[in-house]
Amino acid sequence: MKRTAFLPTITLIVLGVPTFSSAQSALPATQPSVLTIYREDIKFGHSAAHENTEAGWPLAYAKAKSPYTYLGISSITGPNEVWFLSPYANWKALGDNFKQDQSNPILAAELARLGMADAEHVSNSRALHLAGRPDLSAGAFPSVAKTRFYQVTFFRVRPGHEQTFEEVAKMYATVFAKAVPAGSYRTYQVVAGMPGPTYVVFSSSEALAAHDQGQTMDATLMKTFTPDQLGALQKFSREGLINTESQRFAVNGRMSYVDDATAATDPDFWRPGVKASK
Repeated sequence: MKRTAFLPTITLIVLGVPTFSSAQSALPATQPSVLTIYREDIKFGHSAAHENTEAGWPLAYAKAKSPYTYLGISSITGPNEVWFLSPYANWKALGDNFKQDQSNPILAAELARLGMADAEHVSNSRALHLAGRPDLSAGAFPSVAKTRFYQVTFFRVRPGHEQTFEEVAKMYATVFAKAVPAGSYRTYQVVAGMPGPTYVVFSSSEALAAHDQGQTMDATLMKTFTPDQLGALQKFSREGLINTESQRFAVNGRMSYVDDATAATDPDFWRPGVKASK
């Protein structure tokens, strides 16, 4: 798991460039039940140096043959942030990841060294735990290997209005699937790490050009809602929604730890300068 700040600080120099192991689990092909997000605020002018430091984590996990994958994504709107997205089948798998990182003294030492180096480039951080809500999602799960951009939208709901939000979200998903059959998005609910009730929606694309059709898609979607459905959306927006916030991110292969099958789809993107295992 990206980030184990509670590990003891031990200095270790790792020599050589490791090959990646086939022991890794594949990135998810369906919406994960658990998603962790580790958000880092990057100091102004430190983005390149931060990336160089972050590239050490995938190498450390590969050397340790860790089976747990994650994606590194860099903001292209809003604050200068890097997020690390780690998918899990359940909370037990997250606990197993903690145990594995703590039980490997060589990995623990290298992660501690990288954490100290990272502190030069990061001004703040926040960790979030999210639960997958496939019942509030729409469309087919995208190919993570091909995804290069994410749009992430936070919905901050007034306490006591969670049920209404979920009813409206299910209605929206049904209409979306009808109006935009090729589209998709994934919804999660924040369970720890920030004020709630908060829901997070991820949409993805292979290129920013996908957003060129955004206005046309929105117009088609709005025409598909019935007057009663539009009324329900507007009523919830007035009474149950505090605010929304959308940010866009670019996937950074160098700061991601992915399985061999994913890396093989585009080695220059996912593992630049790293030898592939034979």
